[in-house]
Amino acid sequence: GESGTGKELFARAIHHQSPRREGPFVAVNCAALAETLLESELFGHEKAAFTGAVASKVGRFELAKGGTLFLDEIGELRPDLQVKLLRVLEQRVFERVGGTRLIPMEARIISATNLGLTLARREGRVREDLYYRLRTVPLILPPLRRRREDIPLLVSHFMERFNRSYGREVRMLDPKVMKLFMTYDWPGNVRELERTLEYAFVFVKGPVIFLKHLPPLEGEAGPAGPGDQTPAAAPDSEEAAIRQALTACRGNRGQAAALLGLSRTSLWRKMKQLGL
Repeated sequence: GESGTGKELFARAIHHQSPRREGPFVAVNCAALAETLLESELFGHEKAAFTGAVASKVGRFELAKGGTLFLDEIGELRPDLQVKLLRVLEQRVFERVGGTRLIPMEARIISATNLGLTLARREGRVREDLYYRLRTVPLILPPLRRRREDIPLLVSHFMERFNRSYGREVRMLDPKVMKLFMTYDWPGNVRELERTLEYAFVFVKGPVIFLKHLPPLEGEAGPAGPGDQTPAAAPDSEEAAIRQALTACRGNRGQAAALLGLSRTSLWRKMKQLGL
């Protein structure tokens, strides 16, 4: 499925409805970890296996024992790790980096990708044997634009969650906002809808979210023209945006950075530049 369609949430649902529900659910984003760290993260390592390995470490395969290991963006694995993953899937055993002891692999594997793995296989970016081993039960999550009937349910879910986390009492969307949501193509899928609503919760003051509370949306079906926006729709400067985000997150810089779409380091630098 495309990025943002909720593949990890779907994997968690599979886990919680399975006989392994009492075991752990361990998620790994294969694209987010540095290549030099990914092998150690997956398989663990022994003390002194490499520079900086001052102690033994349990990998994700061991942590997921009795439960589910979710490998997100599986198409981003480098070729040598694809070989090792295939071996684990076939033989159900693995070794820690720098170790020789065979450790049983006792977890269900669910993998996800936003790539067309068939094309990636043809281009040689994904090994053919791994491709066929992973395609045991393929499931395709459609993008949000193809399941618009889910939008009101998702809006209700996110509003309930944000009301709790932000201490608000927002009850509804203005009909113009819901109409926009139902016609917009959502290139970022469910993740974009979630972030759009969270942005609105930062700036809304009353019980109703209006168009002026939304961030700019991409595409032809973005917010209606400037006439529907007011100067209060968004902060008028970077400093104001940071201040409002920090206020909304009660000073939690990590949450504020996520809300602003920044890393913690970038937010810290901007705050230092602005004297905040």
